[in-house]
Amino acid sequence: MALSRSDHVVVVGAGLAGWRTCEELRRHGFEGRLTLIGDEPYVPYDRPPLSKKVMSGKWTVEQSTLATPERLERARVQMRLGVAGVHFDVAASTVHLNDASAVVGTHVVIATGARARRLPLHSEVLYEVRSRDDAQRLIERLEQLSPGDVVAVIGAGFIGAEVATAVSSRGLRPIILEAAPVALDKVLGVRVAGWLSDLAPNAGIELRTGQRIVAVEAVGVEGDADVVFDDATRLSARAVVIGVGAEPNVEWLVNSGITLSNGVVVDGNQLCTPNVGAVGDVASFLWPGGAEHVRIEHWQVAADHAGALARHWMTGEESPRLIPYFWSDQYGKKIQMLGHPSALDDVARVKDAGEHQWLALYTHEGVVTGLVALGQPRALMLSKPLLERETTLEQALDLAPWAPPANV
Repeated sequence: MALSRSDHVVVVGAGLAGWRTCEELRRHGFEGRLTLIGDEPYVPYDRPPLSKKVMSGKWTVEQSTLATPERLERARVQMRLGVAGVHFDVAASTVHLNDASAVVGTHVVIATGARARRLPLHSEVLYEVRSRDDAQRLIERLEQLSPGDVVAVIGAGFIGAEVATAVSSRGLRPIILEAAPVALDKVLGVRVAGWLSDLAPNAGIELRTGQRIVAVEAVGVEGDADVVFDDATRLSARAVVIGVGAEPNVEWLVNSGITLSNGVVVDGNQLCTPNVGAVGDVASFLWPGGAEHVRIEHWQVAADHAGALARHWMTGEESPRLIPYFWSDQYGKKIQMLGHPSALDDVARVKDAGEHQWLALYTHEGVVTGLVALGQPRALMLSKPLLERETTLEQALDLAPWAPPANV
């Protein structure tokens, strides 16, 4: 049954997924009450630009705002900012907040996202880039530094690489410290990660792999720090940034009656119960054809989740096939991926268009599971139909959508 004017939807989490859920509900005709709860004091904003554009100085943090006055007016949302959920009573459909208040809704959306994963490196001189405040704090530090000063970046994943790129653009000297022998191998697989291994040095950025960090120690009173390694050597830096993954924000849901397993477990329509849904980084869903639930921390997945849940509640439609997409701007190049392949899947490089311009297919047991591209955005998107239905590698090579006729 579609939501009616008498319904009240409470969305907990004011990031992209939560905000888009509000917008999508209105777009599909919802006329009831909407309440959006966020633990930060800011209206919803976009996180990817923090490491891509804000860190480099191309944007101000305000330019990352999603909920502009015009969009807020269209969404007709009651905002509860600067407060966080501390308990959810599913039976009573009540969200209890850390200011001792409670919000009751007929329907509740869990969109509390994820937080930066912390290593056991307790130091006040560590920086991260997850929120507006994080970005602003790091920028203020970087602006105190001089050209050539060292900034240590712990983690060579997508966030670490993007931060290092932004730091370099400011005339500073980033040094990336990665525990794995090859950066991104656990995400992209050893072969693809190997194809990307020369991007950092070609951009003049030092990347050290196989690093074992045991401590980060403050030095002096100006925010300087030493990174201490397991062999007792040290790296002195003017700032230390950490980016080693994320963890779902689900602690407030313990004993709520919601099933938790690496996030909030949902069905194919993003539902935990008929009246409770979860979207975005916090949602753990069964990947089609798989046996385990997954969380996918991509911007596009968060937006797709929001649209799917809103559409299901308003029309009863089943969610369409999800095709995850993400991109990363690093070292002056653009990496893009479609699908959800395993790092252990086979890889076939099917297009080479020059140095640092290629497209590759991931396959499992001969079936295409994903595509990854470096500097080939059009070829990647032309190849998206390969994931819209089961496609074998042989069929993909015959179709070759990445190489359209010359007159197209």
